[in-house]
Amino acid sequence: MSEKKKVFATPKIRKFARELGANIAEVVGTERAGRITEEDVKNYINNKLNKSSINDEIKIKKEFEHSEFGNVEIIDMPRVKRLAAPHLSNSWNTIPHVTHHDEADITELEDFRAKLTDSISGDKIKITPLAFIAKALANNLKKFPRFNSSIDNISEGKITLKKYFHIGIAVDTPHGLMVPKIRNVDQMKIKEIAEELKNVSELSRSLKINKKEFFGGSITITSLGGIGGTYFTPIINYPEVAILGVGRSYKKQIFIKDKFLARTVLPLSLSYDHRIIDGAEAAKFCNLLKENLGKNFAYNLAF
Repeated sequence: MSEKKKVFATPKIRKFARELGANIAEVVGTERAGRITEEDVKNYINNKLNKSSINDEIKIKKEFEHSEFGNVEIIDMPRVKRLAAPHLSNSWNTIPHVTHHDEADITELEDFRAKLTDSISGDKIKITPLAFIAKALANNLKKFPRFNSSIDNISEGKITLKKYFHIGIAVDTPHGLMVPKIRNVDQMKIKEIAEELKNVSELSRSLKINKKEFFGGSITITSLGGIGGTYFTPIINYPEVAILGVGRSYKKQIFIKDKFLARTVLPLSLSYDHRIIDGAEAAKFCNLLKENLGKNFAYNLAF
């Protein structure tokens, strides 16, 4: 009977390995007495991906080089994208993704945002819709705790239910996509969420944000509203179990009380981990989200 390998790693390194989906027992430590470092975990992930890529190349052999068909240019992949690549591959290969598409009627919410003014100066106040969506998501997570969980050891059939409400916001930066967290959203007012969203976005774009702020999330929002598009399939930010994709809002004729009315609707794309969340639960989650963003949004979000 073989003796079980003893793993020398701090709790911080073990957590880092779990978040990247690395089996800590397979990681080779390079420090004294085989102690495992963060760099060892990264090397383990990169080696796994390289082996996978090699196998794929063997299965699908290139018959021709790109340059045989015309001029090409080889450029370096941005550093942030290189770092994110193993994380995204692990998420896509590990989690059975399902995406639920829906739309929320945000007519009253948009009318409210358009009329926001400072009570003293009379200047118009701009608050991004993401602040309202983040608050609504935090409310949702309290009613649907499995959306605020992680699967740390599927073989033992255990999931970790988080009692905090930290919403990740995908930020488009010149260096690549980053996902900082807004902490304790459930305890914040809409205006505070908007200010913190602006703060973490600026810190991410200037590369001044603490790396820890990219970890420890409940659920993530990724929005294409400022660019365009309706529905898409966002990849879950492992070790979270769900992500909400938001498209650009648009006007739509909806039949209400015997007549058609022009309403503003917001496309929603909710990707979830089908191992612990089923389709019915996802649909109910979206129904509550639509309600929280609907005509009674002020009462539901209590800001």
